Formats: sequence, structure tokens, C-alpha cells
Amino acid sequence: MDLSIIIVSWNVREKLKDNLRALYESQNVNFEVFVVDNNSADDSVLMVKKYYPQVKLIANQENLGFAKANNQAIKEANGKYILLLNPDMRVFDDTLSSIFSWMNAHESAWVAGCRLLDESARVVKQVRCFPTLLDQLAIILKIPHIFPSVLDKYLRNDFDYFKSAPVDSIRGGFFMIRREAIGQVGLLDERFFLWFEEVDYCRRVKQAGGQVWYMPTAECIDLMGQSFKQVNLAAKQKYFRDSMLKYFKKWHSPYEYWILKLAWLIGRLIVWLSERLNIKSQAKT
Repeated sequence: MDLSIIIVSWNVREKLKDNLRALYESQNVNFEVFVVDNNSADDSVLMVKKYYPQVKLIANQENLGFAKANNQAIKEANGKYILLLNPDMRVFDDTLSSIFSWMNAHESAWVAGCRLLDESARVVKQVRCFPTLLDQLAIILKIPHIFPSVLDKYLRNDFDYFKSAPVDSIRGGFFMIRREAIGQVGLLDERFFLWFEEVDYCRRVKQAGGQVWYMPTAECIDLMGQSFKQVNLAAKQKYFRDSMLKYFKKWHSPYEYWILKLAWLIGRLIVWLSERLNIKSQAKT
């Protein structure tokens, strides 16, 4: 088996259906597909059973989050590579074969992501540096809304998305993992319910001596955040805050962890005011 594709889905039935249709139109690669449904209420499970009986379906009775749900399928996967794929992604017919060939030719790449495009064919900027105290403080306090350039380094705004390169971390929506890397690094850290799990995994890969790569020769449409649209701003910020603090507790000093934890008291007030004033965030973090 060349490739095991794992899709964790929550209440995005039609996007999931489009995703699966595109996957099964793929060429020149042998793959299996897992759908792990996190207790959707929109008949996603019935849709998969009806239209895609070949999918290996795991139907959870509760929302287990991104990391734990992916791990359920990783444990059963047979592929040489594991692709974690968001349900709101849409591959082209050569996406899978292109990144499969590229990974075969680049053994130093333990994790890789392809070029992501939005619906207007614009590049989705996904490469990030590992988080630091200062850039995460800026995000918490909404400073980029006033001074966007404060995150230029963290967001890698100088990155060339038309060239392959080793990077710190890539977006978890299209996240290819070499099986040997799982043997060295292990599964996703289930302490992260949502957000930072892919950053944590990239950091563990680097710590173990592997590399994370961005490669542009394979492309995928990224419809971005369809599940998140169902969640209110305060809930999103809670998931983000909890994961950020867990990440810093794991990888940084207690001093930095506590600064961020205290800063979130102000950040939560800002979120509360934003909801009351119906202010929508446009910042990309």
C-alpha cells in the first residue's frame, strides 16, 4: 500500500463528499482512505456508507478532537506514507502521485506538505516558524490588527512558495508523514484537542533528527476552516488558548508559560468585547 489517507470530519458532509470524490479520481497511486467522524449531526456517516463503502469508517460517539481521532486511524493504517487530510481539501488527479514520488526521492523528508491554493487559485500561506513568546504575546493581545508586520518573521512572509525548502512547520490540513517517522517520533500528542498538534509534531520530528519540507510540485485546493465556521469566536479562542499553553508548557520555560497564561486574561477580555461589538477577526495567525 503506497498511501493511507486519514480524514477527520465534523459536520461537513458535503465538503467531505467532494473531498472523497476527488480522492477516488486520483491516478497512479495505490491508497486506502480512513474517515474518522467525530460525532457529526449532519448524516456524514450515512453519506460515507452510502456513496463510499470502500472507505474505512470510524464513527466516534463523541468529538475526540483532531489528534486523538487521527491516531485512531494511524494505528490501523497500512501505507508507506500517512496523509492527514482535512475534509475541506480537494486534491487534483495528480496530487497524490506527485507528492508520493517526491517523498520517495527525498528520504530526509519525514513530513511534507504541498502547495495549497484557495478557490481563486491564490497561494495559501501555510509555512510558519516555531512559536516564540513574543509572537504569541502579540497574537494574544491582538497587536497584529494594528501592526501586521509584527508577525512577519513568524508567518514567514518572505517565503517563496514556488520553491521546495525545509521549514519549521506546515499546515496540518495536508500533512504527509513517512511511516518510519512514526516509528521514531510516535503518534500525535493527544493532549492537543485542536491547534498546535501539527506544530508539536514538526518540532518532535526535528528533535529526532528528521526534516519537515514544503514542496510546490503537488497542489491541493484548501477551502479553509469549514468546521470552524460552526464554532463561535469565544469557543475558538478557548481551543487556541488551551493548545498554546500546552505547547509552551511542553517546549518552553515555566517563565514563558506563565507570562502567556497571564496575558490570556487580557486576551479573553478582548475576545469578550469583540463578541459584544460583533467585531470579526481578519488577522491570519
